[in-house]
Order: sequence, then structure tokens, then C-alpha cells
Amino acid sequence: MGLWTLNDIPWDRLDRSKLDPEMVKIAKAACMVEYHSGDYGAYLCSVFPGDPEFAAAATDWAEEEIQHGKVLRHYAQLADPSFDFDEAFARFVAGHRIEIDADESIRGSRCGELVARCVVEVGTSAHYSALRDSSEEPVFREICRRIAADEFRHYKLFYSNMKRYQALERVSTISRVKVAAKRLIESTDDELAYAYHCGSGETRPYDRRRCTMAYAARTLPRYRYEHVELGFGMTLKAVGIKPQGALGRFLTRLAWAVFRRYAQGLQRKFAHT
Repeated sequence: MGLWTLNDIPWDRLDRSKLDPEMVKIAKAACMVEYHSGDYGAYLCSVFPGDPEFAAAATDWAEEEIQHGKVLRHYAQLADPSFDFDEAFARFVAGHRIEIDADESIRGSRCGELVARCVVEVGTSAHYSALRDSSEEPVFREICRRIAADEFRHYKLFYSNMKRYQALERVSTISRVKVAAKRLIESTDDELAYAYHCGSGETRPYDRRRCTMAYAARTLPRYRYEHVELGFGMTLKAVGIKPQGALGRFLTRLAWAVFRRYAQGLQRKFAHT
């Protein structure tokens, strides 16, 4: 289990005068994605047969992610007592199913699977760091601080196992780059967009593009250079490129320039959708 629980959060410090309705929307979507992690843990155990040590670590990881969902759920319900998590989560799970009985990784290798997990974990750590640094509400800041630290620790877990499987499978740098790039592209898939739709309580039909852009417009402009530097740099490390090398520094600066331009465009076009 995790190093902290819901009881460690100073709920009595919730400052309603600093509640940000947009942050509450983000928390509603995030709590469902995190709470759904049990199926991801089952999937990882399924594609790593014969590795009981990793299976145990993946199970613990999933429990910690579920805990994040519980904490974010509690925050969202305190901030908005009308939020019906059970109803919203039931809709979310019904519309976004995870294959848990896979015989092999969808990434083509076990090393590739762990590269993809590294991308997700460090990206999530950067995400919660950006939310923490842009929020004025003290309880939400504390929740995001704790989750960001957990996600970075999870990155280290998957990275160490990725190195172990890389030694066995000898997956090329190019192949790992392809896996990481594909997983980054998948960050615009239905999961967060549909969670945002279900959490918002809107009655109009789900529109993937609109919900994807609406969620991104509320989150990406909150990132600072250091958040992108962390997320992209550790992604480079996972694929075998030194983030502090000349190539790594160039790619990180390029990523920041592209990211900032994209985020500013989203904010202008979709922030009020």
C-alpha cells in the first residue's frame, strides 16, 4: 500500500474562498481515471507471467493509484456535494473498458510495455506538479504534491524493471522511441476525455474531440518549463537518450516550444467549451 492515506490529508484546511471550479472539474475526471487502475494492474500481471516479484509490485502500484482516486473523489465531493461519483464512475467504466486478459503486451515486448508505463508515470507526475503549482487552494495543493511524488516513485519502479527486461530482450533505442511516441500520442485518447465528460454531468452526447480539447485547455496552460523539462527529460531517459546531453537538451527545449504554442492555442479556442 501507499506511504500515506486519505486520513493524512488536512481536510480541515479546505478554503472554499479559493476553490477553482475548473480545478474541481479536473479533480472529478482524474479521480475516475485513478480509481480505474485496478484493471491496469490486472493487465500488467497478465502480460508478465512468470515474474511474481513484478506482479506483486504491479498490484501494489495499482492499489496506490486507486488510493489517489479515493482522495481525489473525496476532494471533489467536498468541493461539489452534488457530484455523484458512483453514477459517473459507472458510466465511465461502461464506456471505457480495459482488456485485462491479454496474453502479451500491446507494446510488442515486455521492455516496451515498461517504457510506456514510464511515459505515463512521469507524465502524470508532471501533470500533478503543474496542478499543484497553479492552485491556490491549500488542500488541493497538498493532494497534488503527494500524488506527484508517488507518480515519480512509480516511474522509478517501472524504469528499474524496464532496464532489467532491456538486458534480456535487447530492444533497440529506435523501437523504444516509437513506443514512447505512440504512448504520448495516446494521451489524447478517450480515457481522460470520457472521464471529463462523465464527471462534468453534462447531458449532451459525448464528443471525443470537444471533450479532449476542453480538458487539455484547462490543464496544459498550467504547465511551466520545469514541468515539461521533468516529464520529457525522464521520457528521454527511458528510451536511452541522456536528458542532460546535447541532444537531450535540444529536444527538451524543442518540446517546450511546441508544447507552449499548442497550449496557448488550446486556451484561446477551447477554454470555455
